[in-house]
Amino acid sequence: MQLLAYETIEHHALLSRDNACPKSHVLVNELSESFTRYRAARFNNRVHSMHKGKLAPSIENRIDAHISRIKLLCDLMPVSKIIIETASFDAQKLKNPDIEGEEYQNGEQLGFWNVREYVLFRDNHTCQCCHGKSKDKVLNIHHIESRKTGGNAPNNLITLCSTCHKALHAGTIELKVKRGQSFRDAAFMGIMRSYLLARVQHKYPNIPVENTFGYITKSNRINLQLPKTHCADAFCIAGNFKAIRRGEYLYQKQVRKHNRKIFKSKITKGGKRHLNQAGYQVNGFRRFDKVSLYGEVGFIYALRTSGYFEVRKFDGSKLCSGISYKKLRLLERRKGFISDYRKEKYELPNPIYLPLCHEAKLMIKSIVAPALPYKDYSNWR
Repeated sequence: MQLLAYETIEHHALLSRDNACPKSHVLVNELSESFTRYRAARFNNRVHSMHKGKLAPSIENRIDAHISRIKLLCDLMPVSKIIIETASFDAQKLKNPDIEGEEYQNGEQLGFWNVREYVLFRDNHTCQCCHGKSKDKVLNIHHIESRKTGGNAPNNLITLCSTCHKALHAGTIELKVKRGQSFRDAAFMGIMRSYLLARVQHKYPNIPVENTFGYITKSNRINLQLPKTHCADAFCIAGNFKAIRRGEYLYQKQVRKHNRKIFKSKITKGGKRHLNQAGYQVNGFRRFDKVSLYGEVGFIYALRTSGYFEVRKFDGSKLCSGISYKKLRLLERRKGFISDYRKEKYELPNPIYLPLCHEAKLMIKSIVAPALPYKDYSNWR
Protein backbone atom coordinates (compact mmCIF):
# COMPACT_ATOMS: atom_id res chain seq x y z
CA MET A 1 0.00 0.00 0.00
CA GLN A 2 1.39 3.37 -0.97
CA LEU A 3 0.86 6.27 1.38
CA LEU A 4 0.83 9.72 -0.18
CA ALA A 5 2.00 12.76 1.76
CA TYR A 6 2.30 16.37 0.76
CA GLU A 7 5.72 17.52 -0.27
CA THR A 8 7.08 20.24 1.98
CA ILE A 9 9.95 22.64 1.56
CA GLU A 10 11.93 23.48 4.64
CA HIS A 11 13.64 26.83 4.88
CA HIS A 12 16.83 26.87 6.90
CA ALA A 13 18.45 30.11 7.94
CA LEU A 14 22.19 29.82 8.49
CA LEU A 15 23.26 32.47 10.91
CA SER A 16 26.82 33.18 11.92
CA ARG A 17 27.81 34.37 15.37
CA ASP A 18 29.06 37.71 14.06
CA ASN A 19 25.96 38.42 11.96
CA ALA A 20 23.15 37.23 14.19
CA CYS A 21 19.62 38.60 14.08
CA PRO A 22 16.47 38.08 16.14
CA LYS A 23 14.59 34.81 15.62
CA SER A 24 11.34 36.60 14.74
CA HIS A 25 13.07 38.55 11.95
CA VAL A 26 14.37 35.30 10.43
CA LEU A 27 10.88 33.76 10.54
CA VAL A 28 9.34 36.71 8.68
CA ASN A 29 11.97 36.48 5.95
CA GLU A 30 11.39 32.74 5.56
CA LEU A 31 7.63 33.12 5.18
CA SER A 32 7.92 36.00 2.73
CA GLU A 33 10.12 33.97 0.41
CA SER A 34 7.45 31.27 -0.02
CA PHE A 35 4.09 31.84 -1.70
CA THR A 36 2.52 28.84 0.05
CA ARG A 37 2.11 28.58 3.80
CA TYR A 38 4.55 26.08 5.28
CA ARG A 39 3.20 23.07 7.11
CA ALA A 40 5.07 19.88 7.85
CA ALA A 41 3.69 16.52 6.68
CA ARG A 42 1.60 15.01 9.47
CA PHE A 43 0.18 11.88 7.83
CA ASN A 44 2.43 9.46 9.74
CA ASN A 45 1.83 11.29 13.02
CA ARG A 46 -1.91 10.70 13.07
CA VAL A 47 -3.32 7.86 15.14
CA HIS A 48 -5.44 6.46 12.28
CA SER A 49 -2.36 5.80 10.16
CA MET A 50 -1.14 3.31 12.77
CA HIS A 51 -4.32 1.24 12.79
CA LYS A 52 -4.20 -2.19 11.19
CA GLY A 53 -6.08 -2.33 7.89
CA LYS A 54 -5.78 1.40 7.25
CA LEU A 55 -6.44 2.19 3.58
CA ALA A 56 -5.64 5.21 1.46
CA PRO A 57 -8.46 7.81 1.28
CA SER A 58 -8.93 7.20 -2.46
CA ILE A 59 -9.64 3.51 -1.84
CA GLU A 60 -11.87 4.26 1.16
CA ASN A 61 -13.92 6.56 -1.05
CA ARG A 62 -14.52 3.80 -3.61
CA ILE A 63 -15.52 1.30 -0.93
CA ASP A 64 -17.94 3.79 0.66
CA ALA A 65 -19.45 4.53 -2.77
CA HIS A 66 -20.24 0.83 -3.32
CA ILE A 67 -21.70 0.42 0.17
CA SER A 68 -23.90 3.52 -0.25
CA ARG A 69 -25.47 2.07 -3.43
CA ILE A 70 -26.10 -1.24 -1.68
CA LYS A 71 -27.72 0.61 1.23
CA LEU A 72 -29.94 2.51 -1.21
CA LEU A 73 -31.37 -0.70 -2.67
CA CYS A 74 -31.76 -2.35 0.75
CA ASP A 75 -33.75 0.65 1.99
CA LEU A 76 -35.89 0.77 -1.15
CA MET A 77 -36.94 -2.87 -1.50
CA PRO A 78 -36.54 -6.25 0.24
CA VAL A 79 -33.21 -7.86 -0.66
CA SER A 80 -32.78 -11.61 -0.12
CA LYS A 81 -29.17 -11.95 -1.31
CA ILE A 82 -26.19 -9.72 -2.16
CA ILE A 83 -23.74 -10.92 -4.83
CA ILE A 84 -20.49 -9.01 -5.43
CA GLU A 85 -18.26 -9.69 -8.41
CA THR A 86 -14.54 -9.27 -7.79
CA ALA A 87 -11.58 -9.73 -10.10
CA SER A 88 -7.81 -10.06 -9.90
CA PHE A 89 -5.48 -8.61 -12.52
CA ASP A 90 -2.05 -9.74 -13.66
CA ALA A 91 -0.27 -6.44 -14.32
CA GLN A 92 2.73 -8.11 -15.97
CA LYS A 93 0.43 -10.10 -18.24
CA LEU A 94 -1.29 -6.86 -19.25
CA LYS A 95 2.08 -5.35 -20.16
CA ASN A 96 3.38 -8.41 -21.98
CA PRO A 97 0.76 -11.04 -23.01
CA ASP A 98 3.53 -13.53 -23.90
CA ILE A 99 5.18 -13.52 -20.46
CA GLU A 100 5.51 -16.89 -18.72
CA GLY A 101 7.67 -18.89 -16.33
CA GLU A 102 10.85 -17.25 -15.06
CA GLU A 103 10.07 -14.05 -16.96
CA TYR A 104 7.80 -13.04 -14.07
CA GLN A 105 10.89 -12.82 -11.84
CA ASN A 106 12.90 -10.84 -14.39
CA GLY A 107 11.35 -7.41 -14.62
CA GLU A 108 11.93 -4.89 -17.39
CA GLN A 109 14.64 -3.19 -15.30
CA LEU A 110 16.72 -6.33 -14.84
CA GLY A 111 20.42 -5.55 -15.25
CA PHE A 112 20.12 -1.80 -14.60
CA TRP A 113 21.33 -0.01 -11.51
CA ASN A 114 18.29 2.24 -11.13
CA VAL A 115 15.26 3.64 -12.94
CA ARG A 116 17.22 6.54 -14.40
CA GLU A 117 19.69 4.25 -16.12
CA TYR A 118 16.87 2.14 -17.53
CA VAL A 119 14.97 5.16 -18.91
CA LEU A 120 18.13 6.53 -20.58
CA PHE A 121 18.78 3.13 -22.19
CA ARG A 122 15.14 2.78 -23.27
CA ASP A 123 15.22 6.22 -24.97
CA ASN A 124 18.62 5.48 -26.56
CA HIS A 125 20.23 8.37 -24.62
CA THR A 126 18.40 10.82 -26.92
CA CYS A 127 16.12 13.74 -26.12
CA GLN A 128 12.57 12.69 -26.95
CA CYS A 129 11.54 16.27 -27.73
CA CYS A 130 14.15 17.65 -30.14
CA HIS A 131 15.82 14.27 -30.90
CA GLY A 132 19.29 15.78 -30.62
CA LYS A 133 18.73 18.94 -32.67
CA SER A 134 19.69 21.22 -29.78
CA LYS A 135 23.20 19.62 -29.57
CA ASP A 136 22.87 19.66 -25.78
CA LYS A 137 24.68 16.66 -24.29
CA VAL A 138 23.26 17.06 -20.79
CA LEU A 139 20.26 14.75 -20.39
CA ASN A 140 17.56 14.98 -17.70
CA ILE A 141 14.75 12.65 -16.68
CA HIS A 142 11.37 14.40 -16.80
CA HIS A 143 8.10 13.34 -15.12
CA ILE A 144 5.27 13.38 -17.68
CA GLU A 145 2.74 13.59 -14.86
CA SER A 146 3.75 15.11 -11.55
CA ARG A 147 5.69 12.87 -9.23
CA LYS A 148 2.87 13.13 -6.70
CA THR A 149 0.21 11.73 -9.06
CA GLY A 150 2.25 9.64 -11.51
CA GLY A 151 5.11 8.42 -9.34
CA ASN A 152 8.54 7.33 -10.50
CA ALA A 153 7.34 4.48 -12.72
CA PRO A 154 9.28 4.14 -16.01
CA ASN A 155 6.11 4.76 -18.06
CA ASN A 156 5.85 8.19 -16.41
CA LEU A 157 9.45 9.17 -17.17
CA ILE A 158 10.99 10.48 -20.38
CA THR A 159 14.45 11.64 -21.44
CA LEU A 160 14.89 15.32 -22.25
CA CYS A 161 17.98 17.40 -22.88
CA SER A 162 18.70 20.24 -20.48
CA THR A 163 17.64 22.86 -23.07
CA CYS A 164 14.23 21.29 -23.74
CA HIS A 165 13.71 20.52 -20.07
CA LYS A 166 14.18 24.16 -19.04
CA ALA A 167 12.04 25.41 -21.95
CA LEU A 168 9.26 22.99 -21.02
CA HIS A 169 9.09 24.21 -17.42
CA ALA A 170 9.29 27.81 -18.64
CA GLY A 171 6.25 27.18 -20.85
CA THR A 172 7.90 28.07 -24.16
CA ILE A 173 7.47 24.57 -25.63
CA GLU A 174 4.81 21.89 -25.25
CA LEU A 175 5.54 18.17 -24.88
CA LYS A 176 3.12 16.11 -27.01
CA VAL A 177 3.69 12.86 -25.17
CA LYS A 178 1.30 10.96 -22.91
CA ARG A 179 2.38 8.61 -20.17
CA GLY A 180 2.28 4.88 -20.78
CA GLN A 181 -0.36 2.45 -19.62
CA SER A 182 -1.39 2.93 -16.00
CA PHE A 183 -2.56 0.04 -13.79
CA ARG A 184 -3.96 2.18 -11.00
CA ASP A 185 -7.51 0.83 -11.37
CA ALA A 186 -6.25 -2.76 -11.36
CA ALA A 187 -4.26 -2.08 -8.20
CA PHE A 188 -7.29 -0.51 -6.54
CA MET A 189 -9.41 -3.57 -7.33
CA GLY A 190 -6.77 -5.90 -5.92
CA ILE A 191 -6.70 -3.96 -2.65
CA MET A 192 -10.37 -3.21 -2.09
CA ARG A 193 -12.07 -6.46 -3.14
CA SER A 194 -11.52 -8.34 0.14
CA TYR A 195 -12.22 -5.25 2.27
CA LEU A 196 -15.47 -4.51 0.42
CA LEU A 197 -16.76 -8.07 0.84
CA ALA A 198 -15.90 -8.13 4.55
CA ARG A 199 -17.52 -4.76 5.25
CA VAL A 200 -20.74 -5.64 3.45
CA GLN A 201 -20.95 -8.92 5.38
CA HIS A 202 -20.43 -7.04 8.63
CA LYS A 203 -23.03 -4.37 7.77
CA TYR A 204 -25.72 -6.87 6.70
CA PRO A 205 -25.34 -9.97 8.94
CA ASN A 206 -28.90 -11.16 8.22
CA ILE A 207 -28.52 -11.12 4.43
CA PRO A 208 -26.37 -13.75 2.62
CA VAL A 209 -23.41 -12.01 0.94
CA GLU A 210 -21.72 -14.06 -1.79
CA ASN A 211 -18.70 -13.52 -4.01
CA THR A 212 -18.59 -14.34 -7.71
CA PHE A 213 -15.97 -13.98 -10.43
CA GLY A 214 -15.77 -12.57 -13.91
CA TYR A 215 -15.42 -15.89 -15.72
CA ILE A 216 -18.80 -17.04 -14.33
CA THR A 217 -20.43 -13.82 -15.47
CA LYS A 218 -18.87 -14.15 -18.91
CA SER A 219 -20.05 -17.75 -19.27
CA ASN A 220 -23.64 -16.85 -18.38
CA ARG A 221 -23.58 -13.81 -20.67
CA ILE A 222 -22.41 -15.87 -23.65
CA ASN A 223 -24.99 -18.56 -22.99
CA LEU A 224 -27.74 -15.95 -22.80
CA GLN A 225 -26.45 -14.26 -25.96
CA LEU A 226 -26.29 -10.87 -24.26
CA PRO A 227 -24.05 -7.98 -25.32
CA LYS A 228 -21.09 -6.88 -23.19
CA THR A 229 -22.64 -4.06 -21.18
CA HIS A 230 -22.66 -3.16 -17.49
CA CYS A 231 -26.39 -3.71 -17.29
CA ALA A 232 -26.17 -7.18 -18.88
CA ASP A 233 -23.29 -8.13 -16.56
CA ALA A 234 -25.31 -7.03 -13.52
CA PHE A 235 -28.21 -9.20 -14.67
CA CYS A 236 -25.91 -12.22 -15.11
CA ILE A 237 -24.35 -11.64 -11.69
CA ALA A 238 -27.79 -11.61 -10.03
CA GLY A 239 -28.50 -15.08 -11.43
CA ASN A 240 -32.30 -14.69 -11.59
CA PHE A 241 -32.66 -15.82 -15.21
CA LYS A 242 -36.45 -16.37 -14.95
CA ALA A 243 -37.33 -12.75 -14.24
CA ILE A 244 -38.57 -10.55 -17.09
CA ARG A 245 -36.43 -7.60 -18.03
CA ARG A 246 -38.04 -4.17 -18.21
CA GLY A 247 -35.54 -2.87 -20.77
CA GLU A 248 -34.76 0.20 -18.64
CA TYR A 249 -32.15 0.82 -15.99
CA LEU A 250 -30.85 3.53 -13.71
CA TYR A 251 -27.32 4.81 -14.41
CA GLN A 252 -25.59 6.76 -11.63
CA LYS A 253 -22.30 8.61 -11.47
CA GLN A 254 -20.49 9.91 -8.41
CA VAL A 255 -19.61 13.61 -8.51
CA ARG A 256 -17.52 15.94 -6.36
CA LYS A 257 -18.53 19.11 -4.56
CA HIS A 258 -15.68 21.49 -5.43
CA ASN A 259 -12.61 21.82 -7.59
CA ARG A 260 -9.72 20.00 -5.98
CA LYS A 261 -7.45 22.89 -6.86
CA ILE A 262 -7.97 25.73 -4.36
CA PHE A 263 -5.82 28.43 -6.00
CA LYS A 264 -5.11 29.24 -9.63
CA SER A 265 -1.64 28.30 -10.87
CA LYS A 266 -0.90 31.70 -12.38
CA ILE A 267 0.28 34.31 -9.89
CA THR A 268 -0.79 37.85 -10.77
CA LYS A 269 1.13 41.06 -10.18
CA GLY A 270 1.90 41.66 -6.54
CA GLY A 271 2.31 37.94 -5.82
CA LYS A 272 -1.42 37.32 -5.29
CA ARG A 273 -3.11 34.02 -5.88
CA HIS A 274 -6.77 34.04 -6.85
CA LEU A 275 -9.18 31.36 -5.67
CA ASN A 276 -10.06 28.62 -8.15
CA GLN A 277 -13.28 27.77 -6.34
CA ALA A 278 -16.61 29.52 -6.29
CA GLY A 279 -18.75 29.55 -3.19
CA TYR A 280 -20.72 26.54 -2.07
CA GLN A 281 -23.86 28.23 -3.41
CA VAL A 282 -24.12 31.00 -5.99
CA ASN A 283 -27.47 32.73 -6.55
CA GLY A 284 -29.33 29.75 -5.12
CA PHE A 285 -27.58 27.15 -7.30
CA ARG A 286 -24.96 24.53 -6.44
CA ARG A 287 -22.54 22.53 -8.48
CA PHE A 288 -24.23 19.56 -10.27
CA ASP A 289 -27.75 20.79 -9.57
CA LYS A 290 -30.26 19.35 -12.04
CA VAL A 291 -31.74 22.22 -14.04
CA SER A 292 -33.99 22.84 -17.02
CA LEU A 293 -32.64 24.92 -19.91
CA TYR A 294 -34.79 25.73 -22.97
CA GLY A 295 -36.78 22.53 -22.53
CA GLU A 296 -33.70 20.32 -22.02
CA VAL A 297 -32.42 18.78 -18.80
CA GLY A 298 -28.83 19.26 -17.75
CA PHE A 299 -26.45 19.64 -14.81
CA ILE A 300 -24.42 22.64 -13.68
CA TYR A 301 -20.80 21.64 -14.27
CA ALA A 302 -19.11 25.03 -13.76
CA LEU A 303 -20.29 27.37 -11.01
CA ARG A 304 -19.07 30.98 -11.39
CA THR A 305 -19.42 33.94 -9.05
CA SER A 306 -20.50 36.10 -12.01
CA GLY A 307 -23.79 34.17 -12.17
CA TYR A 308 -23.08 32.65 -15.60
CA PHE A 309 -22.84 28.86 -15.36
CA GLU A 310 -21.79 26.06 -17.67
CA VAL A 311 -24.53 23.48 -18.18
CA ARG A 312 -23.93 20.01 -19.61
CA LYS A 313 -25.88 16.84 -20.20
CA PHE A 314 -25.30 13.69 -18.19
CA ASP A 315 -22.80 12.36 -20.76
CA GLY A 316 -20.74 15.59 -20.56
CA SER A 317 -21.85 17.21 -23.82
CA LYS A 318 -22.29 20.97 -23.47
CA LEU A 319 -25.70 22.61 -23.54
CA CYS A 320 -24.34 26.09 -22.86
CA SER A 321 -20.87 27.25 -21.81
CA GLY A 322 -22.13 30.44 -20.12
CA ILE A 323 -25.76 31.16 -19.31
CA SER A 324 -27.30 33.42 -16.70
CA TYR A 325 -28.78 31.79 -13.63
CA LYS A 326 -32.01 33.74 -14.31
CA LYS A 327 -32.71 31.51 -17.33
CA LEU A 328 -32.34 28.25 -15.38
CA ARG A 329 -35.08 26.41 -13.53
CA LEU A 330 -34.03 24.19 -10.64
CA LEU A 331 -35.36 20.64 -10.93
CA GLU A 332 -33.45 18.84 -8.22
CA ARG A 333 -30.75 19.61 -5.67
CA ARG A 334 -27.38 18.00 -6.10
CA LYS A 335 -26.27 15.00 -4.05
CA GLY A 336 -23.28 12.71 -4.07
CA PHE A 337 -24.58 10.94 -7.20
CA ILE A 338 -26.28 12.17 -10.35
CA SER A 339 -28.70 9.81 -12.11
CA ASP A 340 -29.90 9.12 -15.62
CA TYR A 341 -32.80 6.84 -16.56
CA ARG A 342 -31.83 4.93 -19.71
CA LYS A 343 -33.28 2.34 -22.05
CA GLU A 344 -31.32 -0.80 -22.77
CA LYS A 345 -30.52 -1.63 -26.39
CA TYR A 346 -30.52 -5.35 -27.13
CA GLU A 347 -31.98 -7.97 -29.41
CA LEU A 348 -34.05 -10.90 -28.24
CA PRO A 349 -32.19 -14.20 -28.77
CA ASN A 350 -33.76 -17.32 -30.21
CA PRO A 351 -35.06 -19.93 -27.72
CA ILE A 352 -32.20 -22.29 -26.87
CA TYR A 353 -31.25 -24.76 -24.15
CA LEU A 354 -28.58 -23.25 -21.88
CA PRO A 355 -26.17 -25.25 -19.72
CA LEU A 356 -26.07 -23.39 -16.40
CA CYS A 357 -23.33 -23.46 -13.77
CA HIS A 358 -25.22 -25.93 -11.53
CA GLU A 359 -25.39 -28.39 -14.47
CA ALA A 360 -29.13 -27.93 -14.97
CA LYS A 361 -30.79 -27.11 -18.28
CA LEU A 362 -33.44 -24.48 -18.61
CA MET A 363 -35.54 -23.36 -21.56
CA ILE A 364 -34.95 -19.64 -22.06
CA LYS A 365 -37.53 -18.06 -24.36
CA SER A 366 -36.72 -14.40 -23.84
CA ILE A 367 -34.23 -12.08 -22.27
CA VAL A 368 -35.00 -11.82 -18.59
CA ALA A 369 -34.13 -9.54 -15.68
CA PRO A 370 -35.24 -8.82 -12.08
CA ALA A 371 -38.99 -8.20 -12.10
CA LEU A 372 -39.83 -4.88 -10.42
CA PRO A 373 -43.23 -3.23 -9.90
CA TYR A 374 -43.77 -0.32 -12.23
CA LYS A 375 -42.43 2.85 -10.70
CA ASP A 376 -40.44 5.86 -11.84
CA TYR A 377 -36.97 5.33 -10.41
CA SER A 378 -35.39 8.27 -12.25
CA ASN A 379 -34.99 10.24 -9.02
CA TRP A 380 -33.23 7.55 -7.00
CA ARG A 381 -30.36 8.77 -4.81
